[in-house]
Amino acid sequence: MPDYIHSDEHIVVVSKPAGLLSVPGRGEDKQDCLWRRVQQRFPTARIVHRLDQATSGLLILALSAETHRQLSMQFERRTPVKRYQAIVAGVPDATEGRVELPLRCDWDNRPRQMVDPVAGKAACTEWKQLEVLQDRTRLALYPITGRSHQLRVHMLAMGHPILGDGFYAPPPLDSAADRLLLHAEQLELEHPVTGEWMRFFAPCPF
Repeated sequence: MPDYIHSDEHIVVVSKPAGLLSVPGRGEDKQDCLWRRVQQRFPTARIVHRLDQATSGLLILALSAETHRQLSMQFERRTPVKRYQAIVAGVPDATEGRVELPLRCDWDNRPRQMVDPVAGKAACTEWKQLEVLQDRTRLALYPITGRSHQLRVHMLAMGHPILGDGFYAPPPLDSAADRLLLHAEQLELEHPVTGEWMRFFAPCPF
């Protein structure tokens, strides 16, 4: 089950476990998801944004159509501040940086994404080194945009794929961990009703 971080009459904030879909997929075997689990406790819950199935961490859900609209507008305006932790292969040359590479769907290998400077949509990720662990590095990742698989593809493009990434990390890095080492640990945004700036945190499990 998800960990409940915060709830009030307008919103619910949860931490999704790795391996659980955010929303239902196609097929009977893909109906179990975070949204449906939250609805068992909060029947009016509506999903606002998503995390990859393999990624763990914070998601906010709205409890009414109006709060869903308000929160969705914030994400469209890129108001929320998101921070992830990841463990990547190797050690980057710098201690912090920025990746700006446009992304699009790799149609022949869906749902994978790819860098495409011509047809891709603008995507930006800022990163900062937290800890060097011999042949790997713990990074804080700050997605400025929210493209699908953005952090995973941008780290691969840097030459430092995220460990345990079965989509993008080459062998043996794809199986160097028992899960994708990517976690959405902090989310900051405006409360959709009170306007209060709120900060939520879910400790990194790896």
